[in-house]
Parts: sequence; C-alpha cells; structure tokens
Amino acid sequence: MSQPPFPHRLPPASGETAKRLVVFLHGVGSSGDDLEPLARLWQAALPDAAMAFPDGPVPFDLAPQGRQWFSVNGVTPANRPQRVAEAVPAFDRVLNEELAWAGVGPEALILVGFSQGSIMSLDAVLTGRWQPLAVVAYAGRLSGRPAADGAATGTRVLLIHGTADPVIPVEEMQTAAQALVQAGIPAETRVEPGVGHTITPSGAQAGAAFLRAIAG
Repeated sequence: MSQPPFPHRLPPASGETAKRLVVFLHGVGSSGDDLEPLARLWQAALPDAAMAFPDGPVPFDLAPQGRQWFSVNGVTPANRPQRVAEAVPAFDRVLNEELAWAGVGPEALILVGFSQGSIMSLDAVLTGRWQPLAVVAYAGRLSGRPAADGAATGTRVLLIHGTADPVIPVEEMQTAAQALVQAGIPAETRVEPGVGHTITPSGAQAGAAFLRAIAG
C-alpha cells in the first residue's frame, strides 16, 4: 500500500498546549487540503484545539489525482461493508498518528467527515473502535457494518445533509440517525433544503456551534 503524503496540521490558535484534536476527513477523490479552509474557520470557535486534515491513505483509483479511504470503483451496498473493513487499519493508523502529534488522548478527539470521510467516522463509533468526544458528519451514510455492543455511547453526533444531494441521498442521513440512536449514541440532524453534495457556509457554522457547545 502506498504511503500518504505528510498530513497537514494546525496547532491551537490559542498558542497553548492542545486540549482537543479535530481531525477533518475528506471525501473520495479529494485531499486534506480541501478541508483546510474549514479547519482555519473553526479555529476561532475552538481555539484550544489542534486541527489535522490528513490525506486519505491511498491514491484515488478513478483519476490521476486525489486520495481515498476506500475504493468506490464498482462499489455496491453489498460490497461496501467489506471495503470499509479493509480500510479500517489504515484509517485507525492515521488517527493514532494525529493523536500522537497533538499530544492528547482519544477522549479528546473530534471527527469531522465529508462524504467518504463521514462513512469512515460513523463506522468508527458504531463499531466501538473509537469513542471520540464528537462527530460532525456532512453528506454521509452508514458503512453497512453492524453496530457493536461497545458502540461509542458517550459520543455526540451531528449529521448534516442537503435535500438535493445527487451522490448520497438525504434519506441516508435519517437511516444513520436511527441506527445511532438505536445504538445509544446521541445524534442530531440538520437538513439543508436545496443543497447538493457539499458543505455550505451555514452548515459549517452549524458544525462549529455544535462543537463549541460540547467543548465548552
């Protein structure tokens, strides 16, 4: 497996030692750079948090540029769970590397995903591998893997999705919210009318406000 480029990072805006770590996880065919503006925007809301926006572990296999967490070439609801399972070791390694850099424990971790990054984030908490402080998932869906008995019941989740998303239908947000609640994970939803597969300024502000309220 090819190694990812060195991940991109921002120290806390406060200039002090990090109390939290926010890891931004991009969509398929994108890169960490695409979420850097969101990371810089949120520094004001979370000045004591370090920000990391790493690249996915492998090159995007449907174009000459971009990265991915798992391949979507020929992906179906039937084979997606296995693809996510195969991507887990590299995904978890990225998170552990970012925690080591920031000098905080997993209880201080916040995951922010877009599309495929949201799939990986929601899978991490539903399978119980990670119990971060919070997850903000934009335009995502479930991996299709079952929830574990040790699901991250202490994690707060915000799901944000546009009604006009042509890539991942907004109904996937409701399905994810129901599964999270059934697993004992507090989940909130925000529907954005007429919005496609993107993060809007209002969605970005909602995510920042959600995390600011949790972080205190």
